[in-house]
Amino acid sequence: MGQRTSKRTVSRTVIAAAIMSATALVLSACGGAATAQSAKDQVKTLRYEGSANSVTLPELAADLGYLGDLKLDWVGNTISGPASIQNAATGNTEFGGAFAGAVVKLQEAGAPVKAVINYYGSDAKSFYGFYVKADSPIKTAKDLIGRKIAVNTLGAHADAVITTYLQKNGLSKDEIKQVQLVVVAPNDTEQAIRHGQVDAGALSGVLQDNAVATGGLRSLFSDYGLFGAFAGGQYVFRNDFIAKNPDTVRTFTTGVAKAIQWASTTPRATVIQRFTDIITKRHRNESTATLKYFKSIAIPANGAIQDEDFQRWNTWLKDTGILNKDVQASKYYTNEFNALAGTGTEGKK
Repeated sequence: MGQRTSKRTVSRTVIAAAIMSATALVLSACGGAATAQSAKDQVKTLRYEGSANSVTLPELAADLGYLGDLKLDWVGNTISGPASIQNAATGNTEFGGAFAGAVVKLQEAGAPVKAVINYYGSDAKSFYGFYVKADSPIKTAKDLIGRKIAVNTLGAHADAVITTYLQKNGLSKDEIKQVQLVVVAPNDTEQAIRHGQVDAGALSGVLQDNAVATGGLRSLFSDYGLFGAFAGGQYVFRNDFIAKNPDTVRTFTTGVAKAIQWASTTPRATVIQRFTDIITKRHRNESTATLKYFKSIAIPANGAIQDEDFQRWNTWLKDTGILNKDVQASKYYTNEFNALAGTGTEGKK
């Protein structure tokens, strides 16, 4: 565990390394502007990071047959969104996913990546919640001054949501600095709250549902309470990979969009059974026990990205020094490869 300041220093170092590696990768791979290869010569196997005891959208898409002749090559499980997209930028994987603000940060630092589809979000059923012990004296944002909040990583979704919550509830910049964000692995967050190692913690998905079902915790606030339903993060590919393998990127992106549509329109019990089957047959020594808590996929518009998905974090991006002017969302993403993305309110084509 560590505090915000020291971890941000590490984060900058990792990002700098990612940029240098990504730049070298692009230059060595194409020796200039990348051009598309013929369809038969395009990459058909995509290295990726998964998530323990759960099913990612690409894994679901592959199981449903939506990825055509593309194959997924699992190289391990991700530790955080920023690390996931850094691995994509450096060529350790073909794609990665992270919070929109982390995508902006990596691109603004010079990494040649582009977001192609939203892959997670929040709605009334599934959201990022921030919890304290049921008997905690913490009732308001002001009560968090001088307290510790567990998050899975710094500079990502939970960090931005907490800062926004504190700002909206009238805390000054100096007061916000006194709220300590402590990095705790998601699987350990519940116990860290219960044992008093932290005063509050961020929980989402089945980890949240399991903690709430156990009892003894109380919700303080949630991202859904702040913003309503919204998309939180995107899958990215390197620009050179997109340029050389457009058909592959299109098949992947549209396949993921179809998986989002399937999970959004299929009865919950059927979705849970599909997830269970996928985990069971991949033989990674995982548990399916928490899948019973699945509620919704929480991704709007078949994954189509909107400007608002980045503009929502405008204040946080400027306050943290990632941007020195208002966010220009269109530079960070494209819906070109998502055949299910519409026009207008669903996102740009």
